[in-house]
Amino acid sequence: MENNKGKDQKDKVSFKNTSELLFAIFCGTFLIIGFFIEKFTDLQQWLSLASYLVGYFFGGYFITVEASKKIIKGGFDIDFLMIAAAAGAAYIDSWAEGALLLFLFSLGHALEHYAMNKAKTSIQALNKLSPKTALIKKNGKHEEIAIESLKLQDIIIVKPNTKIAADGVIIKGSSSINQAPITGESIPVDKKCIENTTNLPEFNNIDKKHIVYAGTINGNSNLEVLVLKLSEDSTVSRLIKMVSEVETQKSPTQRLTKKFEKWYVPAVIIIVFLLCFAHLIMDETFNTSFYRAITVLVAASPCALAISTPSAVLSGIARAAQKGVLIKGGKALENLGDLTTIAFDKTGTLTEGRPKLTNVVPIHNFNEIEFVRIVLEVESLSNHPLAKAIAKDIKAQYNIETQNNATDANEIQGKGIHALYNGHDVFIGNSKLMKETGLEVDKLVIAKKKSLLNLGQTVMLVAYKNKIIGLISVMDLPRETAADTLKQLKEIGIKHMVMLSGDHQNVGNAIAKQIGLNEVKGNLLPEEKVAEIKKLIKDYSKIAMVGDGVNDAPAMALSTVSVAMGAAGSDVALETADVALMSDKIENLPFLIGLSRQSKRTIKQNIWISLGVVVLLVPVTILGLTNIGLAVAFHEGSTIIVVLNALRLLRYNLN
Repeated sequence: MENNKGKDQKDKVSFKNTSELLFAIFCGTFLIIGFFIEKFTDLQQWLSLASYLVGYFFGGYFITVEASKKIIKGGFDIDFLMIAAAAGAAYIDSWAEGALLLFLFSLGHALEHYAMNKAKTSIQALNKLSPKTALIKKNGKHEEIAIESLKLQDIIIVKPNTKIAADGVIIKGSSSINQAPITGESIPVDKKCIENTTNLPEFNNIDKKHIVYAGTINGNSNLEVLVLKLSEDSTVSRLIKMVSEVETQKSPTQRLTKKFEKWYVPAVIIIVFLLCFAHLIMDETFNTSFYRAITVLVAASPCALAISTPSAVLSGIARAAQKGVLIKGGKALENLGDLTTIAFDKTGTLTEGRPKLTNVVPIHNFNEIEFVRIVLEVESLSNHPLAKAIAKDIKAQYNIETQNNATDANEIQGKGIHALYNGHDVFIGNSKLMKETGLEVDKLVIAKKKSLLNLGQTVMLVAYKNKIIGLISVMDLPRETAADTLKQLKEIGIKHMVMLSGDHQNVGNAIAKQIGLNEVKGNLLPEEKVAEIKKLIKDYSKIAMVGDGVNDAPAMALSTVSVAMGAAGSDVALETADVALMSDKIENLPFLIGLSRQSKRTIKQNIWISLGVVVLLVPVTILGLTNIGLAVAFHEGSTIIVVLNALRLLRYNLN
């Protein structure tokens, strides 16, 4: 029932957003039709007037509804003055100007509401991380129950290639766990059961090689997991709570705007109302006083001011869209320009996000082609993600295919794989596997392995016919454009950049060295990333977080501006982020920051123009030194100047 209510509410919001946008488009359409009839045809005047009236209806409908709700509660804002300004324009027969005003304002309203409601779906996206049911072991039988019914100390059965239902400790079995949804690690982590389940320490104190998290994905083995955290306390639930708390906070810009509207709008209303009765103390007729009051209303209504920011924001967002970047609203667009600090996730952001074969090192003069053929044949028999990556890259780099010469593969959890190649033993794995097999790891092998580990690579030894014949290594490589992007960011004034990664520190250090990044924080869980973001905000005030995974969502939500890598990004990161690089090009970041800075300059220019006209016109109209026609000319002229100035952003390019 709750899900249906949520769906119905979501459908209503979606329908309202679509309706607002359609009404704005209809307003613009009838504005153009009316203007064309009035200026370029000899048709009767009532036809153009009818078209403007229809435009007024579509452009003013949602604004009027919102303003009415606020008026009932005793609140007046710019929506109300925009309606009053449109009515004033109609009073002096400036129907085209009024319809144009309503079109621009309603369009800005529609797009702003769409972006705001789109961001709220991040909570639903996070909830999808955990499975809805769990398979528990009870009295020797298996029973499927709702995730909410799980209790502490329950034993859940996790089948191969399925999501884990709760945070807990493995008590039976071993497997490779894809932790990317939670920790951001690029390579699946080998986990094994804990030997002693009595007197378990606190969850956070248990060795991580025994711990699994809700929402992570099991490998190819069956597991039994002892539940140590209820669903509301799980890692995923904490992510949901973090994002929810941050998303409900209002920005300083929103609060400042509300304060301005709170005082300005009532002040204008009071002044206009009092001017209607100026004839009581001045030697003039009521009609003259009323005429002056309407003139002041037109002059004081902040039409240009109201669209000065939306028009610039819309132009900036449209320009970004042309470059494959989605910006969710003016707050993000403005804040980007103030940044001097950026935090990057590693996996999928600064790197490609998938392991690749980086080194093939045969030793003792073993033939390289024969070496890679042995590795290919054996690794092709494994379902381990690293094995698949190695096999795929060997085929691509050496242009060879398997010949089915390897048999009897046996994966040794946490250590490697054993198979027969042409009847002889082959072992591929870590040093522990080699030692347990009785093979000597000599100084040459140790030295080569150490040099590769120092480069942040995952290294495996290869043994054939009871002798180590070489090494292979894999690594999540940096994006080709990462180094140039960071260099450009430094050139445009980004003074501090840091990598926040769930991977090991030495892996982060190796990537950072290759791309020219000085500061790296590794081995971070989601809440630790949040803590690092808080430190950065304390030290540098405004920061951006660039990430692509679910584990980045809380840190992204907390940052001043969050940027999600599009094609490689998770739904949650995309929904939570203020900015999405839809084409997955990190090299668009410098352009984006430059566009933001130009947008901020344009917004400031527009505000000065619009306020300048209001400050000039209001005293002049109060004193009766001008007529409505001249007031409208200046008023609408400033509106046109503001819009044209904003449209210049559509041609922006980074110098």
